[in-house]
Amino acid sequence: MGCNAYGSGARCRLQLLIVLLLIQPLAQAYERRISGFIAADLRAFVEAPQFEDQFRGLEPGLVLQPEFGFESEDRNNQFSLIPFVRLDGRDSRRTHADLRELWWQHFGFNWDLLVGVNRVFWGVTESRHLVDIINQTDLVEDIDGEDKLGQPMLRLSYQQDWGAVSLFVLPGFRERTFPGAEGRLRFPLVTDSDAEYEADAEQRHVDVALRYAHYLGAWDIGLHYFKGTGREPRFIPNADSTRLVPTYDLIDQAGTDIQYTRGSWLWKFEGLWRARHGDHFFATTAGFEYTLYQLFKSDADLGLLLEYSYDGRDDDFTEAPPTLFENDLFAGMRVVLNDVQGTSMLAGFVVDTDERSIQLSVEAERRLTNHWSAVLESRWFLNTDDSDVVAAFADDSYISVRLARYF
Repeated sequence: MGCNAYGSGARCRLQLLIVLLLIQPLAQAYERRISGFIAADLRAFVEAPQFEDQFRGLEPGLVLQPEFGFESEDRNNQFSLIPFVRLDGRDSRRTHADLRELWWQHFGFNWDLLVGVNRVFWGVTESRHLVDIINQTDLVEDIDGEDKLGQPMLRLSYQQDWGAVSLFVLPGFRERTFPGAEGRLRFPLVTDSDAEYEADAEQRHVDVALRYAHYLGAWDIGLHYFKGTGREPRFIPNADSTRLVPTYDLIDQAGTDIQYTRGSWLWKFEGLWRARHGDHFFATTAGFEYTLYQLFKSDADLGLLLEYSYDGRDDDFTEAPPTLFENDLFAGMRVVLNDVQGTSMLAGFVVDTDERSIQLSVEAERRLTNHWSAVLESRWFLNTDDSDVVAAFADDSYISVRLARYF
């Protein structure tokens, strides 16, 4: 359900036509909500590129994400449509379109059914979304894992006093997006557009997942099991070692995400066990956020964050998907001014305790008017000489600004 440099323009136009035909009767028969945004982006890379063919300097872009919601009078049926389009001025692979959401949801007594394309988020930690496995990462948007491709699914949920159980049937696999030869934030070798799969059915393989979630006083608890094609690929050089071929394996994964709230403290934990080809590993992310409310008798709040990540997977790209979080410590702060403009900032750094590489990041946002907002983001990669993964981004530190018009 996506269109980009790998896809067909005719297929994209056909998908858009089908979507428009579907929503026309909904707009007439259901209560509707229309929102979304259009934005202009500009990323400025502060250093010359590390690899051949990569562009220098500025990377302009345009983003469009309208959101359409429909709801029946009895509130038992809801529909959502969220298309996404990015036009990029420097990297052809970063120009892409996707259906973030296109779903119908029916509510019964203590149960609901969702069918279509949707985004699902699992997890509680800030620095790493360890257990979040349903949706594929839209890596050309950002390397922080926040942006996700829409995932075709059938989700059946059942709620009781003892918790909620959700069954996911996932009938179509989405390949991860990667920068092209001219793009920044990529590996030394360009990632091939043709992926390999362990599953005989390749992208048509049907994955399944089960999740249990419950609230027990100050505790928020989630447990899940996933069986299917892993969203993270490992990379194998092609025959002449000029490109990396993403390879997606069948995996079994069990995990948990837990958050405990006590006063100004949020204690967070995510952990998983993953098996592939008879091998398995464990990974965890744990830490806390402590909030100082009405700092210095003002309206502002200051949150202090500290998290530690461990990952036991093989560090060979050809044997396991690469990760930025093998044995890392994250420290950061979140500032919320609680003003009319909704000004906020999140700043932090990740230190690899083994290789001593450092990743610095800053994200700040402020409303300019009722319809306009500005976003500043910056990411810096320091002391990366001895790092296996982060070294690829050594010269890709950047500052990004976005001006968005909401409607």
